[in-house]
Amino acid sequence: MGPSGATQRIALVLEYDGTGFSGWQRQPHAPSVQAALEAALSRVADHPVEAVCAGRTDAGVHAAHQVVHFDTAAQRPLHAWVLGANAHLPQAVSVLSAHAVDDGFHARYAARRRAYRYVFLCRRARPALLAHRVGWTPKGLDAERMHEAAQALVGEQDFSAFRAAACQAAHPVREVFSVTVQRHADRVLIDVAANAFLHHMVRNFAGTLLAVGSGERPVDWPARLLAEGDRRRSGVTAPASGLYLCGVDYPPEHGVPGRPESPLLP
Repeated sequence: MGPSGATQRIALVLEYDGTGFSGWQRQPHAPSVQAALEAALSRVADHPVEAVCAGRTDAGVHAAHQVVHFDTAAQRPLHAWVLGANAHLPQAVSVLSAHAVDDGFHARYAARRRAYRYVFLCRRARPALLAHRVGWTPKGLDAERMHEAAQALVGEQDFSAFRAAACQAAHPVREVFSVTVQRHADRVLIDVAANAFLHHMVRNFAGTLLAVGSGERPVDWPARLLAEGDRRRSGVTAPASGLYLCGVDYPPEHGVPGRPESPLLP
């Protein structure tokens, strides 16, 4: 059954393991989450579909709660988009829910808040089961010290010190709502919520806080880096494998669920 009638906009919530993908964005010669999802949705709709996401994750980065939207003239019940897409998606990508939204909804521009989690596995032996799901360090990390240092990152600030050289954002100012660091057994979790993020911003946060947690740098180091605004002086970019997009929040009138209360703990 092909397209018929008026076009409607559908929002999807999905999760994916980013290990085997070049990232969200479609690439001409590499597998992407976007291309996989669009191919699956096009099969269900019986016409070409283009999907827009809330946050373009990089190669190797995972999502526990990514939001996308697409337009279609195909008439399908909402559950058909979920079941149909999942029937044609690779195992590493799963659509969790589908929601009818008005034409004013935009997965990227309507988002008020995005949340990421970075996971460090702290033990002497390198991981096997979690090799592509965590950032590994053999160093002991002081989560309380990291949390104290991270509070300097909260607020509306110029984050040039944590911006990738290839970042294409028009300006370096973002508003970070919260940064928390906590330990769960041999894992240290860094949770960051903001209105938006610069390229590699959370991974650069994580690499900087890693140096604080291991005792290599003082607690006031992130604050000094912010003031200096020089990316070359800040910490390493933590591996993509430890980063998860955990949630995207929208105004309630759109009817799209936000961040789950208990995001993934690998």
